[in-house]
Order: sequence, then C-alpha cells, then structure tokens
Amino acid sequence: MKLVKILTASAIAIGLTFSNSAFSAAVNITPKLESITVKHGGKSVKIMRNQNQKNTVNPAFAKTSRKCPPFCIQPGTLAPGVETIAEVEVIGYLKKMNDGDDSILVVDSRTPDWAAKGTIPGAVNLPWTNLNPAKGADPISIGEIMEGSFNARNLEGLWDFSNAKTLVMFCNGMWCGQSPNNIKNLLKFGYPANKIKWYRGGMQDWEILGLSTAKATN
Repeated sequence: MKLVKILTASAIAIGLTFSNSAFSAAVNITPKLESITVKHGGKSVKIMRNQNQKNTVNPAFAKTSRKCPPFCIQPGTLAPGVETIAEVEVIGYLKKMNDGDDSILVVDSRTPDWAAKGTIPGAVNLPWTNLNPAKGADPISIGEIMEGSFNARNLEGLWDFSNAKTLVMFCNGMWCGQSPNNIKNLLKFGYPANKIKWYRGGMQDWEILGLSTAKATN
C-alpha cells in the first residue's frame, strides 16, 4: 500500500512538472525557431511572438466585418505565377535579407496612416497609390520606383527585369486591396510574376499570431 502511494505521488509530481513546463514554455515561431533579427530603419530589430500567453489581438485588427466594396475578401491566388505565401515564408525572406541577400524587398503596400500603426520589421512602406496611375502616379515617378527601389532597368523605354528584386508584398490582410493593387499594376508594367510574392494574411494575421511589429520606414 505504501509503495502504491509513493508511486502515485511520484506520478503527480511528474505530471505537475510537465504541466508547469508546458505553461512556461517559450512561444516560438516554429518548433525550432524562436526569433530572427532583421535590420529596420538602420537598427537591429528582433522578430518573435508575444510571450504573454494571455495576450489578445491588437484592436485595430479585431474587426471582422468591413464594408465591401472596397474591403472585400481576396482570393487565394491573385494572378498566375504570383505565389501566395504565409508567415513562415515571409520570415524566411526576412532572414535571407538579414543574411546579406539584397535581391529581396519586403513591401508594405498600405497608406502611411495604416503603416504608422506598425509594420513588419524589415519592410519598407510603398503606398499602393504610388504605383497607381488612376491615383495620380505618373510614368516618371513609377519608373523611379522601379529603378531605384526594385532594381529594374529602363532601356530606352523597354524594361529589363533580369536583376529585379523579388518583392514580398503585403497590406492589412485578406480583406485588403492595397497590395493586390500594387501587384496588379506591377504586372501591367511587365514585372515578372515569379518575382512577386503575396503575403495574403498581411498585418491582421501577423498581429493575430503575436509577431513583432515596428514603426514604418520608407
């Protein structure tokens, strides 16, 4: 009888140990990835998930219903050849950038008022209006973005995209049309679809997962 009690007590102690360990365990990005560090605005910023397991989503991204149009649910595939990606892939591109790969650019397509609420560390803010002729963007300013930011080359009116950057584009989420607008306009200019990646979940999914944000930079 005494042996049974001892075994029972040991089992309870082991159970409590595992329970406490699980409760206090770090909130990782993936089982093997706790965080990454990226350059943002000239400073090193760590991307990780919020460690408070009682944390709730930023109220700015808690709303479930917005007027449609314009805030309609986006499809899973935006355009042929444009890959739709999720958080782990975005983080993978950010890590490559931080490791010295300058062929990648993560682009926050939102207007400055939204970007000011916080963006993905390592991203640059390029509002969707800057690439949209219908919103006043002229061919010269668009060309300057293509050459200066995206590393495309203008050869006497023809665009050479052989060394153009791979663009990872996002906005507010699956109901947001700002990054889709940027992507569609880039495709009209001939930007290769295989060099455009679309993070459909955007800031809403990023915030829901408790991932780090930073002040937007241009």
